[in-house]
This record gives sequence, structure tokens and C-alpha cells, in this order.
Amino acid sequence: MSSSASSAASLRPSPPAPGGLPGADHVVAHTLLNCLLREVSGPEHQTAVTDGHLLLRLPRGGALLRVRLRRASLIGAHRFTGPVTEERDGVWQELPWRTLAAYIHHELELRTGVRNDEFLGQVAAGHAGVSAALEAWRPAPGDLTPAGRYLDSEQSLLFGHRFHPTPKARTGSPEDWARYAPEARACFPLRHLAVRRALVREEAARPGALAALDRQGSVPEGYVLLPAHPWQYALLEDHPALRAARERGDVLDLGERGADFAPTASVRTLYDGRDFLKFSLNIRITNCLRKNAEYELTGAVALTRLLEPVAGDLAARFSGAGLLREPGYRTLDLGSRELAEGFGVIVREGLGARLAPGLTALLAGAVADEYPTTGAQVARLLAGTGPDAALAWWDDYLWLLVPPVLAAYFDHGVVLEPHLQNVVVGVDGDGMPRQVLLRDLEGTKLLAEHHGAALAELAPEVACPMTYDRERGWDRVVYCLLVNHLAEVLAALADRHPQLEPELWSAVRRVLARRAEAHGNPPLLRALVAGVPLPAKANLLTRWERKADRHAGYVRIGSPLVSDLLSVARGGQGPTESRTEPWSATQ
Repeated sequence: MSSSASSAASLRPSPPAPGGLPGADHVVAHTLLNCLLREVSGPEHQTAVTDGHLLLRLPRGGALLRVRLRRASLIGAHRFTGPVTEERDGVWQELPWRTLAAYIHHELELRTGVRNDEFLGQVAAGHAGVSAALEAWRPAPGDLTPAGRYLDSEQSLLFGHRFHPTPKARTGSPEDWARYAPEARACFPLRHLAVRRALVREEAARPGALAALDRQGSVPEGYVLLPAHPWQYALLEDHPALRAARERGDVLDLGERGADFAPTASVRTLYDGRDFLKFSLNIRITNCLRKNAEYELTGAVALTRLLEPVAGDLAARFSGAGLLREPGYRTLDLGSRELAEGFGVIVREGLGARLAPGLTALLAGAVADEYPTTGAQVARLLAGTGPDAALAWWDDYLWLLVPPVLAAYFDHGVVLEPHLQNVVVGVDGDGMPRQVLLRDLEGTKLLAEHHGAALAELAPEVACPMTYDRERGWDRVVYCLLVNHLAEVLAALADRHPQLEPELWSAVRRVLARRAEAHGNPPLLRALVAGVPLPAKANLLTRWERKADRHAGYVRIGSPLVSDLLSVARGGQGPTESRTEPWSATQ
């Protein structure tokens, strides 16, 4: 190991977290273990669950690690507690998160034969992000309105993706994050620019689609209002083309004014209670610089047009299913691609356009959060109820989410992306799920075999990024729907009622089987019901290989839908408890 890894053991741990939450040291270590288990040690049969612990071996580096389990999981998404430890001379000793990161760096270098000198810095940045989120976090008041409950759910994700090595890694100064981060409960006015009409580029899928921008404030005659994220404006205000346009009077800086907007979980999508505005933000969060590429601006409007009949069909067939459209965009047209992308803003429908009356919207990621920091988490929604209520809640949830996503794929050739940050759940006064709204068309793709004619009418640079082949599209649907979304909501339910996990997975299998029959038992869906391995996004390996997120690959993980496995689990023995030495020579 490097000297930095060996010296890390002497570093003092982070201060304790508020409200009984785990500290940043344990959060980061547990997240790294999740990635190792899913992408490296698990596929190489170097793990075991035994005696209330997960054992995990890094064969190339020679380390044997252990962590205590709060609960074992049928899909391998275990709940950990306490420090990660390493066996040294027959004694288990605590392993600091920095040392664990260095071990992973060493293992992946030996595994791939290449170095990644960014990796340890990105893990450290993620630790800093978690620490900042914990420091900023304060519980919301208990008398929130439905709108307040929704915003609280968007701003509650303190730890990020459980299966990403750097879920809170980010660039930008701590001061800017304190002003603009959702977990800091930020709220601020937009920066308003008035742009000569001839220097504005915009598209609208329907009349009035850009009213969400125009209503933000008045501008002089001959100009058009272009709202900007104030952080983004500060990053780009000295660009030579923008500075020249201001000097000519082609762009007028009207300052920060108007109604306050709040950042949602994505940081760059802001909400004022009426409209969602998705801004570019030249800040790297996890993998990517968060900007609206040129093709994404045009693509959002093109998809809104193309998906209108699909969305209408799904809403008519599946009560409680809805899609938030993105009917327009506006940006600067100063001959600079950097500025066109940097100031591009996409209009997304607000909740009022689709949310059924009487329901409270909650971000699915907050419903599924491992730690109930808000009233949106499913344990809080079901407070005071027993196992029967949890099963009823789960059945309703499955029938809201699964059928429209599968119908979009099999009936319409549309790959929706229902991961936890892309779904808003509408709950009634009893906390029961009654509606799901899918959002963010950036990840929505079309199968070429269904939409060849429509795609041919688009510019290749727009059509290509929104096209998937059948296999990649199916992997994306299964990963987002089952592995990213349903498995995590199920885990939160199983935390409350551990004995229910096999029955919860059986419910998933029943819904999938019913939908397979409805679609004529297509081979892909039939295989899913039969328990073929599931695709899981390889976030750790993607980071190591420095790939863009859109080029991320998948690893295959064991399916909890195997009927024999579920029957064994119901009998009281978990599927991994007997595998105490999977790395032995006989394996």
C-alpha cells in the first residue's frame, strides 16, 4: 500500500453526525463496500455472509475485510453498521475509509493494469460532500404543507447513491455549495438576463410552452428574458463573447430578482412551486459536468412531441401513471457553443400539471432512503402500522410503477428511466401510494426498430443520443426499475419488517408474471420472471475507467426472483448464509 494509505490510519475520524445518523467515515466506507461487493468481489466469488457479518476479500491485494450486518439482503444490498475491519495477524482491526479507498485503488490497478490518479481524490471529495451535508442538515418542522413536504423530500438525500463510489463528490467552493445545495435547504432568486430577440434560440413543443420563462419578469422592448442559475452566471460572466455582448447592449444583466427557486435533488433543476427549470451548471457532480448539451436541448422538445401519444396511452391504460413533459428550451445564440450550452434552460412541467388533486408528491429517493431523515421515508409513511399494511402498500406501489414502464418498452419501444431520482410518488392522506410521475427526459431513449422514421427526421447528433438498441434498452429498464428503484424501496420496507423480504420479492415476481402474460410472454420478460441474473450499473468500474456516465456498463447480479430461492428464504435460511468460504480452492 502507498504511504498515504498507511498514514491515514492516524487521521482522526469525522465528528459525530446529528440525529442518530451515521458519520461520514462510516457512510463512505459502507458505500465503497457496496461497490466492491456488487462489481468486484461478488462476481469473483470472494464474499460470504456468516455469523452476522459480511466477509469480503480483495484477492490481488491480499486483504480480508469484515463489517457487521444490520440486515442481510436477498439481492446483496445488505445493511451495514459500524466500522469496516481488516484481519491482521488473526485480529480484526478498524480500517479507516481512506485506507479502504487505497486498498480499492490498489486492487483495481492490479485487476485492470491501468492507474487512475483521480480516484482517491474523488473519494475524498465525496467524503467532504457527505460531511458538508451532515453539517448542514436540520430536521424540517413537523407542520409542513404538502408543498413543503415535497420540497423537504427533494432536499433530504444526504448520502446519495448507495452503489456509487463517490456519490457526493463535487467541484465548486464550500461557500457556493452552502448557498446552492439542496441539502442546505437553499432558496434563492434567479439571475435575469435580457437578450435581444435575434440572439435568442428557442424551441417549443406547443403554444405557451415558454411562458414559464417569460412570466419571471419584464424586459425592455425588443428583448427576451433568459433566466440563469446565479451560480452558473458567476462561472460564465467573464466569457469574452458574453462580455462583448453586454458591452454592445445585446445582453442586459438585470441582476438577481423575482421569486425564489429551490434546488431539487439534482442540484441544477430548480422549482418555485409552479415550474421546474433545468439549468446548466458547470460543476462536476459524481461523474459528470452538469450542463445541457446542445443535443439535449433540442432532444427534450423532440421527445416531448414524440412521446405525447405514448404518454396519453399509458395514462389512459394505467390509472395513476404520468409523465412530466419538457416542452421548451431557450438559450443564448452568440456563436459560442460553450455559452449556448452553458445558458440553455429546459422547461419542465410543474407538479400541478399532472399531480392528482388531494395527493402529496414525494421524491421516490426519499421514500426509499436507508435513513428516515424526513416524513417521506416509507417507515414514516407507515408509522404505527404492521406487516399487513406494509404488504398492501407495496402491492399498490408495484401496480402503479411496473405496468406503465413495461408497456412503454414492449408496446411503444420507449426506454423510460425510472430510477429513484426520476420518479415522484403521489401519496394520499394515509401515506398510501396513488400515483407515480416520471420525469427527466434526458435518460429516456427510443428503440430504433420502433421509431426509425421519426428518428430519421432528426439531425443525427440529436437522434443518436436518444436511441438504444433492444438489448441495451432492456438492461436500462431492468436496472432502473428493479435494481435501482424497487430493490431500494423494498429494502426500506424490509428494514421495518425483516421477515417480509421473501414475500416482498414474491410480490414483485407476481406482478412481473402478470404483466408478462399481458404482453404475450415476450422472451425478455419471461426470462426476468424465471430469475435470470439482473443488470446492475457498474458505477465503480465506470469511475475507474473514467468513462462518461452514458457509457457505463453493467455487471450481472443474482436475481432474488428465483422461486426456489424464495421458498428457501421463507423457510428461515438466507440464500448466502451457508457460503462461508466461497474463495476456497474447491470453488
